[in-house]
Amino acid sequence: MGSFSIWHWLIVLLIVVMIFGTKKLKNMGSDLGGAVKGFKDGMKDGAAEADKPVAGQVANSATASKETIDVQAKEKS
Repeated sequence: MGSFSIWHWLIVLLIVVMIFGTKKLKNMGSDLGGAVKGFKDGMKDGAAEADKPVAGQVANSATASKETIDVQAKEKS
């Protein structure tokens, strides 16, 4: 089995266009582009928020105290 030639890909493209139509393919392309853009913006926002320290969180380990805090775990009933 060899790789597909350009003619195979053209036939597949023609069948897809015939099934979905150009308008629907254009809408799907713009929706996909919008989703990718939203994902990239969300990743940038998430990275910016990850750099900010959370309230009550120590910013660096040099200022953290060396004490251990013991807690008691509760069992689920």
